[in-house]
Amino acid sequence: MSVTHSAPAHELSSGYTRPVAAIVYANEVYPDALFRALVQRCRALRLTLAGVLQHQAFEGGDRRCDVILEDLATGHCTALFENRGAGARGCRLDQAALAEATARVEGSLEHVPQLLILNKFGKVECEGGGLRDLIASAIDRGIPVIIGVPDRNLEAWRSFAGEFANELPDDAGRVMEWAEGAAAV
Repeated sequence: MSVTHSAPAHELSSGYTRPVAAIVYANEVYPDALFRALVQRCRALRLTLAGVLQHQAFEGGDRRCDVILEDLATGHCTALFENRGAGARGCRLDQAALAEATARVEGSLEHVPQLLILNKFGKVECEGGGLRDLIASAIDRGIPVIIGVPDRNLEAWRSFAGEFANELPDDAGRVMEWAEGAAAV
């Protein structure tokens, strides 16, 4: 299955009606606390998880690309930034590290988790790479997916996910409702 066609904008929905949910959030306001709460709640419910939880590598400054991904199935951590020195400008995303983390998560799908949690549909995904194949693989296997999507990437997300996706607001209650419904199917 390929998830590559265009679809009209989706209404924000909290019910589990589609196999993928995008948590839509304001640019530069990544919902760290919401994702941590989601993982904590799913683990409390003893749901089998795959995917990643994003952690900031550094505090302060404009270091949006400086994140560490924690593999939810194994606990393995992968730094996603290149250390190019203090004066480096722009995104320092290490695409090889992203590919490694993605391959680890893909391997964990063999155990058929109840939910795949992914941190972000970002620039790399908008350009056709990154987590796109992993999302399509999960859909093919019948594994529900939840992912963060910043406003600036929403049109690219809609073009990619089409009718497979719900859009959820950055609201813990609605996200938990969707996740629990998806995992129960």
